[in-house]
Amino acid sequence: MSSASALLAPEAGHDTSPAIRVHGLQKHYGEVEAVRGVSFEIRPGEIFGLIGPDGAGKTSTFQILAGVMESSGGTVNVYGRPARDMRAQTGYLTQTFSLYPDLTVLENIRYIGDLRRTPRAEIDKRGFHYLRMFNMERFPDRLAGRLSGGMKQKLALACALVPEPRVLLLDEPTTGVDPVSRREFWDTLAHLAVDGLTVLVATPYLDEAERCHRVALMFRGEIHQVGTPAELRASVCATRLEVRTTRALGDAERILAADSGLDRPIIDVQRFGDRLDVLVRDPDRTEASVRQRLTAAGLDIEEIRHDAPLLENTFVARLHALGEVPQHPDFPGQHAHHDLIGQVAIGATQLVKDFGSFRAVNHVSLQVQYGEVYGLLGANGAGKTTTIKMLCGLLDPTHGSVVLAGAYRKIRTSAVRQRVGYMSQKFSLYEDLSVEENLRFFAGVYGVPEDERDGKIQWVLSFAHLEGREDRLVGSLPGGWKQRVALGAAILHEPTVLFLDEPTSGVDPVARRTFWSLINRLADAGTAILITTHYLEEAEQCNRLGFMVAGELVAEGTPTGIKARQHGRLLELHVNKPQFAADRLKTVMDRWRVSLFGDRLHIILPRDPSAERTLHEALAREGVDVQSQRESRFSLEDVFISVVERARLEGKVALND
Repeated sequence: MSSASALLAPEAGHDTSPAIRVHGLQKHYGEVEAVRGVSFEIRPGEIFGLIGPDGAGKTSTFQILAGVMESSGGTVNVYGRPARDMRAQTGYLTQTFSLYPDLTVLENIRYIGDLRRTPRAEIDKRGFHYLRMFNMERFPDRLAGRLSGGMKQKLALACALVPEPRVLLLDEPTTGVDPVSRREFWDTLAHLAVDGLTVLVATPYLDEAERCHRVALMFRGEIHQVGTPAELRASVCATRLEVRTTRALGDAERILAADSGLDRPIIDVQRFGDRLDVLVRDPDRTEASVRQRLTAAGLDIEEIRHDAPLLENTFVARLHALGEVPQHPDFPGQHAHHDLIGQVAIGATQLVKDFGSFRAVNHVSLQVQYGEVYGLLGANGAGKTTTIKMLCGLLDPTHGSVVLAGAYRKIRTSAVRQRVGYMSQKFSLYEDLSVEENLRFFAGVYGVPEDERDGKIQWVLSFAHLEGREDRLVGSLPGGWKQRVALGAAILHEPTVLFLDEPTSGVDPVARRTFWSLINRLADAGTAILITTHYLEEAEQCNRLGFMVAGELVAEGTPTGIKARQHGRLLELHVNKPQFAADRLKTVMDRWRVSLFGDRLHIILPRDPSAERTLHEALAREGVDVQSQRESRFSLEDVFISVVERARLEGKVALND
């Protein structure tokens, strides 16, 4: 057993024989082999992550483990018994939660408890226990349909836990959940695992996979790699260079990507909002080559920094090695907007929106230029969607003014609509129409010239991997495919301004990269893009960011600039009792400063020289052994959490309200 793996069981103190044993699992749907001989084991009290692109076979595996679907071959045992016989001791959260929106929080809990034959007295006792754990005890009588996304996830988890399962299966449980609620959700999972609950989780967010004890990469129905996050990152045998140029980041990307590949010194190139991530085998030699090539092209290099690869780098490199290199034809755009670059496309001055006595947006001012990708970030209820609706003319502001696509104040005209594209959170498609019917409808509404329609519709079908399936009803498509069709429909008319409200929610990392490649190409052609996302690793791809808290814009700047303004320092610690250490530290310092990532602690300390000494003394008093330590750089999630927590301290945000 590796040293990393050895950290998993001792703190929990549970039997190390497998809680889940899967051997040779197969699942066929007619001639389609969804799962092809999968084998893995999960220990009691372990959080085991299953990652992979759409269509990898993850959901089929979950349904067989939950006992709701029969396998076509192989064996699946849960605590030594067939999975179907262990349904009463298995909790299962599907991608679409089985909450009843017109029942209250407590009524949902009681319904699931009754369904699982839990005694009524125990249902209420356990239900309130989990509501207190999730900081939701104030809302037993609130309708589930009126909860925020994060609170719905927590309620769904509470419902699954009331029967006291021994195994918990979570299929993409935090899709659409804001970063604050995601961190709270994962803190809860860590506590449950220490108490002995075995957790199998599928997630498209690889920063979440970092919080698992072990991770398995699934592709085309097979398991291709299993290990701790650290072992998977090390397996790529590469270094990540963060390359910043003073201008023309797109040109730098094209120059370096043209000579990249698994057998080349440059393995992979990924573009972010103010940098490139270049994955290389020999960092010193390749850095010199990168400098020479970019300088020869007339591009000034601002900075090159060396860092460890991310789990997402490993994921993408591994899929490329397996032949998963998505190729999409360039968008057949014929109306670029280069002449507009640098002008203001979206402008807001002192925007206010009141709903009765509630102020949803409070004096927000911002500007987005043509050719720019601007990310508007905030927790659920921060006012992002209301702000976007005012900016694109769907909602009148109570006070303030808006500039949109060259129009001032009067932005609801037909001429303005022809220059604006909008993709909403709730898929702006008609689910009872086919894919092609939707695309032809939007092409007509947006006035796409007849001679351009067929070519653009064919491009959307290729982008969405739906060639030959254009007659399928949109309502029957998986979420990731719907997202691709919705994005394609929003840009058919080549808008000069594009609003994207959580466009990649639930999309796997490979598809997400494809989305952003397209978004960057549109921005390079002059389109102004305003985007919202709850996945803060993705927000790094924006040129500029704005953080909204309680209806106010409280921070703005480039991703690097916002992180550079963060107060304090971030320490990563490996300790012998990670969950115990995290719990103890949260009693002596601000809870938001402590986060658990698998077997690692992330601690945000003030710059005070004595802070680190005080931290080590606190751990030593509790008998916690610090095995290693390094100073790390802040992520956007760290910054976001600290901004929101400071707002709470100022009384601007009510916890989970």
